[in-house]
Amino acid sequence: MAFTYFAIFAEMRTGSNFLEASLNSFDDLHCYGEAYNPHFVGHHNRSELFGMDLAQRETAPLGLIEKMKANTDGLPGFRFFNDHDPRVLSHALADPDCAKIILTRNPLDSYVSLKIAAETGQWKLADAKQRREAKITFDLAEFQDQLEEKRSFQRTLLRGLQTSGQTAFYLAYEDIGDTDVLNGLASYLGSTDQIAAAARSTKKQNPSDLEEKVSNYAEMVRSLSSIDHFNLNETPNFEPRRGPGVPGFYTAKEAPLLFIPLGAGPKSQVLNWLAAVDGTSVETLPTGLSQKELRQWKKARPGHRSFAILRHPLARAHHAFCTYILPKGDDNFQDLRRIVCKKYGVGIPLNGDLTDYSVADHKAAFGQFLKFLKANLAGQTSIRIDAAWATQSAQIEAAAQVLVPDIVIREEDAPAQLSRLTKDLGIKGAKLKPEPEDTPYSLADIHDAKLEKLCFQTYRKDYINFGFADWSES
Repeated sequence: MAFTYFAIFAEMRTGSNFLEASLNSFDDLHCYGEAYNPHFVGHHNRSELFGMDLAQRETAPLGLIEKMKANTDGLPGFRFFNDHDPRVLSHALADPDCAKIILTRNPLDSYVSLKIAAETGQWKLADAKQRREAKITFDLAEFQDQLEEKRSFQRTLLRGLQTSGQTAFYLAYEDIGDTDVLNGLASYLGSTDQIAAAARSTKKQNPSDLEEKVSNYAEMVRSLSSIDHFNLNETPNFEPRRGPGVPGFYTAKEAPLLFIPLGAGPKSQVLNWLAAVDGTSVETLPTGLSQKELRQWKKARPGHRSFAILRHPLARAHHAFCTYILPKGDDNFQDLRRIVCKKYGVGIPLNGDLTDYSVADHKAAFGQFLKFLKANLAGQTSIRIDAAWATQSAQIEAAAQVLVPDIVIREEDAPAQLSRLTKDLGIKGAKLKPEPEDTPYSLADIHDAKLEKLCFQTYRKDYINFGFADWSES
């Protein structure tokens, strides 16, 4: 298909000026700089483009794209950085008429170049004789902040392309002086022109080695060894994105309190506590809210507080096993129960008779259930990842789509934390009782290091995110 405009998604100090100059060497391509820079329009010290000034662009940002298309003889485009207008990012990413060019550079080189430019005040070099030199001091925290911004922007671009079924033309900093690559890019954009050489109007500003540009080079090398460049420690996430689950939220009858239950987490006694705050019964607690009703509830109760309660992953997995896998009857887990027993070796009596079901049987069956969960959460089974055992991380992330909990409490800290919460709100609290023990056997009856280690392998994401006891996988 023919594109009607293009966007160069880049960062500062990635060579985007050089790429723009080269694209403008083609007769039928024209790049209008940083058209959506918050401080200028197009290029430094310019306050308008095609008759649109900053105020007009703020009011109707997409109107500038239309003006580009209407007033350009050829294909118009612009450079876009991660701090530019997010409305334009959303529009351009979803728009198949927009050709996407993604320009990247080694983040350490970008960081050093940015620091030097800030130090010298020289952001673009047209003549090597005018080059200003400076040595910078590497700051690990500053570099990590910039690195995360770049990673976040790239994740946004990738997801936008994936969900809209599009692709982009990728360029590295080292590619922008390659005439063959530039001609290939022009062909991608639909240009009928070709060039014999890259633009010469822009020069590389800092061609020397990093050791000559960084005053604390040795310290920088040591600091960088602590960074996980390849995300080796990032826990792979194969869980499906969950909806916020608003109908499962509970509010107090009168008090400005909202409880976000997590699957297989503390619930029954928390609901009793929530009801007792207003001297009412659990049956009268408002639940089953729509998102609109939730917004109305929040608006009517300024100063409201919402909370979720975390359960240790092993205790939670055991509760899910005892609650949903062991019982028999006509329930939503009937088919799943049969599959985990027959296919994954979870040894429970399918006839529901637990008369001869010993504590040893229970320990073995629960261990097999944990192995099933490990495969299930890794996306290696055909069975749904049920909310009863989905990670607490995923459930809190889902709830945060509509409501970020004010506090996330560990189960063992809940009595003191909830007491403090009601005190802060100036309302009379109630006593939170412990949740009932699991049956037919408690976790204490079967707990050992082997189960704990297997649980860590299964719920590594929750152990890391919430700081539960760390167990080595080795």
